[in-house]
Amino acid sequence: MGLLTFSINVTLDGCVDHQEGIADDETHAHFTRLMDECGAMLWGRTTYEMMESYWPAVARGDVDAPPAMREWALKLDAKPKYVVSATRRDFPWTNSHHLDGDLRTAVQALKDQTPSGVLVGSGKLATALDRLDLIDEYEFLAHPMIAGHGPTLYQGGLPGTRRLDLISAEPLNNGAIALHYRRAD
Repeated sequence: MGLLTFSINVTLDGCVDHQEGIADDETHAHFTRLMDECGAMLWGRTTYEMMESYWPAVARGDVDAPPAMREWALKLDAKPKYVVSATRRDFPWTNSHHLDGDLRTAVQALKDQTPSGVLVGSGKLATALDRLDLIDEYEFLAHPMIAGHGPTLYQGGLPGTRRLDLISAEPLNNGAIALHYRRAD
């Protein structure tokens, strides 16, 4: 069984807005490495639609992008992508699949069939999955900024505090810190 890892950019005040943070070569290389280490991506519909509106065009070469972004886009295009959605069923982006049925059962089955692990990158979906005790690890890229707005990490709340064990903390040259935690409880 593979691990389910929640990975997201976050500012020091907890903002997870995709427009906040440093989007440079080093950041893209970090997330490309994380994606390389996992067997599949898992998103909610909103994140999927945001990603599908831009990254396939970068992968095709329709958008001028630096090499690190192009590498991310090409690898993302090839990676299996699973989407949780109650309102959408058609996911035409290459290697995209609808995750249907009971959330706990469907995600546990995805973990079971993906020994190299699943990377979830949607804030609201991660909150729902954490409420179901399905998240095993956390990979946060903490950016050196205070956004002063939301959405914020775990905005919907959890039933209790999660105790985590630090696996690694790696400072990036751009001032961000890659934090890797595993659930302790």
